[in-house]
Amino acid sequence: MSLPTYNDLLDAGVHFGHMKRKWNPKMLPYIFQERKGIHIIDLNRTADCLQKAGDAMKTMAKAGKKIMFVATKKQAKEIVSNSARSVSMPYVTERWLGGMMTNFSTIKRSIKKMNNIDKMLADGNVSITKKERLTLTRERNKLEKVLGGIANINRLPNAIFVVDTSFEHIAIAEAKKLGIKIFAMVDTNSNPNVVDFPIPANDDASKSISVITEYLTGCIKDGLKDREAMKKGA
Repeated sequence: MSLPTYNDLLDAGVHFGHMKRKWNPKMLPYIFQERKGIHIIDLNRTADCLQKAGDAMKTMAKAGKKIMFVATKKQAKEIVSNSARSVSMPYVTERWLGGMMTNFSTIKRSIKKMNNIDKMLADGNVSITKKERLTLTRERNKLEKVLGGIANINRLPNAIFVVDTSFEHIAIAEAKKLGIKIFAMVDTNSNPNVVDFPIPANDDASKSISVITEYLTGCIKDGLKDREAMKKGA
């Protein structure tokens, strides 16, 4: 997967940070300058960090490891869910349920319940009233909205990719507690030191989120292709 060029990142507005008064001093190494009260991210650092994160994701995908995509911000939901689905990775884009990873056994029970409802609704031999069917369908849709992106996982992910560490602080805290690797887009108002692979970038603009996510997804695809080739050669 080709790394986005400097101009690609520039055109996507990846360099636009937050107002200076909102900055996190720990982002200083990734800031190029201040312009009209707004911090400008150093795109050379972004490219370096992006390549490092992409290489690590490719290696993980090649090893058959799962990376969960997490982005519940409105402007990131569709981009991230589509990207995760394209590489068959789990994702959370509606609401992060507290304990989604630290209390994974409970989440697995909810997923099992959703799958059981599916079977019940599809089985023509099960005798249920119209009202019961409606109630089950509503319950199933509620579960699907929150758990649909992780319905097919039976174990914790090996890593998570997060858009906006401040917004997804609960997911970050759970991953850190469990020793799960964290990849993340980190804007100038956040602490890059709370993640393993920080990618300094504008985490508010959809174009910026898109260019970063697409590159990382491409790296995962490359890793999956290598894995398939390795299997065939074995």
